[in-house]
Amino acid sequence: METFELEIVTPNGVIFNGQAQETTLPGSEGEFGVLPQHVSLVTPLTAGVIDFIKEDGSKESIVINWGYVNVAENRVCALVQGAVALRGSDESEVAKALSEAKELIKGASDNNAADGIVLSKIEEAAKNVIG
Repeated sequence: METFELEIVTPNGVIFNGQAQETTLPGSEGEFGVLPQHVSLVTPLTAGVIDFIKEDGSKESIVINWGYVNVAENRVCALVQGAVALRGSDESEVAKALSEAKELIKGASDNNAADGIVLSKIEEAAKNVIG
């Protein structure tokens, strides 16, 4: 399966850097997907969840508050202000990540309806981590 390089970076460092089969990003005009050989673009990102399928077929989700993404054929680089990876080896680690993600989103916007949608998506992503 063809892949592309996916990098998600915050001011504090790299959250993810690896190969991905596909990703979905929370664009300012709505969610959009990226596959290998995608047309080049630069666009703002809003509060939401970056979902992606890694090279090995496993799925991962990272919650962001806002940022920008640069897509160029076989490289996707998301520069975000804040991010929380929804991952963990047990329920307590996932619960901690979920709590941190919710706190991150609370300060991201003043649109309660949009926040509710994002929080719902975060909880769905956390359930997928637990299994």
